[in-house]
Amino acid sequence: MRATHNGRTTTVPLLHNDGPFHLRRLRSRGEQARVCVLGAMSAPLGGDRLALDITVETRARLEVTSAAATIALRGPTTAPATYDVRIRVGDHATLYWLPEPLISTRDSTLHQTFTVDLAPTSRLLMREGQLLGRSGEPPGHLTTRLTVRRGGRPILDQHTAYGRPAPAWDGPAVLGTHHATGQLLLVDPVFDAPQESRVIGDDPAEGHAVLTPLAAPQALIATAVAPTPAQLRDLLDSALAYAYESPRAQVEGQR
Repeated sequence: MRATHNGRTTTVPLLHNDGPFHLRRLRSRGEQARVCVLGAMSAPLGGDRLALDITVETRARLEVTSAAATIALRGPTTAPATYDVRIRVGDHATLYWLPEPLISTRDSTLHQTFTVDLAPTSRLLMREGQLLGRSGEPPGHLTTRLTVRRGGRPILDQHTAYGRPAPAWDGPAVLGTHHATGQLLLVDPVFDAPQESRVIGDDPAEGHAVLTPLAAPQALIATAVAPTPAQLRDLLDSALAYAYESPRAQVEGQR
């Protein structure tokens, strides 16, 4: 998909889909275009090779959501599936990536990557969640890698692995008894991120998030674990609210 700004508002002149993904335009919100990713069939299955390319051109504003959770399944083969999301955001452009969680089911294997290239003046809000196993079942094997470059320079390169054969993924130093995990990444050129890490959540049994600044002064990431996807989203929303309510961010926003 490709979003452009025509001088008045954002349009989506290119929206091409094939295979298990169907891309649908939603009603715009002001100058912001919106696209929903629909699942036309079960995917990703073992052996699938899936990719999604998103380009947000200069001054365009785009929100991408999904209609339902993405479910990784074993399928007819034990071969791993891959799902690559490639994102490019241009000067003074904005992307909100806000899909529903990914569910890793028993015996599935999925390798997911996100490659994000940002202009120095672009803005990104990216929320990702994973549910490890459906009710009463263990998860499959899920790996994710998130690589973010801003102005050609790396600001984040993160790799995670859950489910067998990943070591200690359900130990107390990683997920413990929790089944939902995810992160929220914020990059905003008019935002001065808090310089201290902060833990969000009073009761570890209900989940908690850690808000951490990145190398770039206008970027931060919140990583959370929780018993359920709903609690996970609440924690990530609380982390985002704290980031914008911190005194440092408020001072920068008033400049």
